[in-house]
Amino acid sequence: MTTATEYLWFETKTERAFVRITDRVRDVVRKSGVREGLVLVSAMHITAAVYVNDDESGLLADISAWADRLAPPGDYAHHRTGESNGDAHLKNLLLGHQVILPVTGGDLDLGPWEQVFYAEFDGRRRKRVVVKVLGE
Repeated sequence: MTTATEYLWFETKTERAFVRITDRVRDVVRKSGVREGLVLVSAMHITAAVYVNDDESGLLADISAWADRLAPPGDYAHHRTGESNGDAHLKNLLLGHQVILPVTGGDLDLGPWEQVFYAEFDGRRRKRVVVKVLGE
């Protein structure tokens, strides 16, 4: 079995951002030499998420609005600890912390509209995503 690990670093200019990372993940897979296997893409921060969906501006706006409806900015018990990002933690739970994707023929094996996204909900500081490829 072959494994490869790389870290993708992000420092968004805004508190919230949706960053398409498909090409960066694909580069890690190709460099790994794995032809058949899996790739794990995981946010290493509990106020960010990694998910797979379409890269369409209306959908990105809908996802953002949906996350705000389910975890609106506001007053949370978490804020009594001196933090102010309670909603960002909940949005991580809504969109997901990580994804596992198939690798076939040395490349990501995605559907025709599938893209990999890093979603930031408490940005403006340096954060990372781990990309771990496993296979033959």
